[in-house]
Amino acid sequence: MKTCASTPFDHAKADIILRSADGVEFRVFQLFLSLASPFFDTMLSLPQAPGGATDQEMKDGLAVITVSEDSKTLDSFLRFCYPSTLAEDPSLENLNDSLPILAAARKYSLDLIERKVCQALVNPKILETEPLRCFAISRNARLKHETITAARHTLRQPLIPAWCAEIDLITASDLLALLTYHKKCSIALQILRDLTWIEDHYRSRDGCNWLFCSCQGRAAEESRFPLWRRGTITWWGRYMEEVFESLKDSPSGDTVRIATDSTVGKVRAASCATCSNQVKEKMAEFSNLFAQKVEEIVASVELEMDF
Repeated sequence: MKTCASTPFDHAKADIILRSADGVEFRVFQLFLSLASPFFDTMLSLPQAPGGATDQEMKDGLAVITVSEDSKTLDSFLRFCYPSTLAEDPSLENLNDSLPILAAARKYSLDLIERKVCQALVNPKILETEPLRCFAISRNARLKHETITAARHTLRQPLIPAWCAEIDLITASDLLALLTYHKKCSIALQILRDLTWIEDHYRSRDGCNWLFCSCQGRAAEESRFPLWRRGTITWWGRYMEEVFESLKDSPSGDTVRIATDSTVGKVRAASCATCSNQVKEKMAEFSNLFAQKVEEIVASVELEMDF
């Protein structure tokens, strides 16, 4: 059963009909299609058969062109083709729509739509919650920048990711490459256990004297994270151990910041007024330094994947 599309694709003065794979008819203007798409510009400018001798399907005096896209994809595609005064660009925050729209954009030579889809796949709002889905869609479409960006964001999650439907879009080799990348990042970060980077940043104990509060014992031989050969405060050592353990599974700067928030709460609940009063400010500064070092090291690790 054929049905008519909704506004603005039901205009009485339209001069061509596009029929979707599921039978929805879009009454559109050739001018908009030709201006937006080189594919349609070429197709619609082809000379007609002499004397009207053609097997072209007609309806209400308009040529009917059947396309392989379903009505949902075609609707989104056409909204990008139309002027914004007639049709707003569709939202691409629903990842389910990204791949078919991208395929249509490539098929009909619409570079603008392809760029829009690519931008959606690296939208921080989407990447924060759906990095694996973005990775799978980007990899399937062979989008290098988007694939690498999404892979970086998966580092915020555990090594073994939760299942998602889009995982079927990639091969076992692709998934193995992602897991290997994740593991390589975790291993690379262990270099930060050498605390020289902290000493280089603060230059002397005076630059981070909050790490040497006298409220707890901190003999150098007992401290797992000494600085300048002197033991550091116990709660900070526990924080560092927690972070390094978490980085094995989630090698990301966000992992550092999450552990920091937890530590601040624990220290404030303890009895030392000195630590409690300055822990938020000092740990915020330190965690930013730590997270930056994590991101720098992760950025040097390559996702081994052909494009």
